[in-house]
Amino acid sequence: MEIDEEMLISLIISAGEAKSCAMEAIRAARNGEWDNVPSLLKQSDDAARECHNAQTRMIGEDEGCGKIPVSLIMVHAQDHIMNAMLCREMAEELVCLYRKFNSLTSQSKDA
Repeated sequence: MEIDEEMLISLIISAGEAKSCAMEAIRAARNGEWDNVPSLLKQSDDAARECHNAQTRMIGEDEGCGKIPVSLIMVHAQDHIMNAMLCREMAEELVCLYRKFNSLTSQSKDA
């Protein structure tokens, strides 16, 4: 497996897509746009899965032996992937909190 700059840029783009969709899901939840949330979270998952699969292939190719040289752009790509995965996990939690908040505030309006 040849790890070139184009592949790493592709990872950065996919990670950016995963993070952006997760953030859009949070915004949609905050704005009460509940119909949009599942689709945005799925888009985030799909982009993150693409990153994770490529990352797993690179790890397998390296075999823990340092066969794949580490460059600054590779470190940058890994940083984007990690942040996207964390953002996606946090999005799930924030969406749950917004749902609970929305439910509680609508109950108090009804009372």
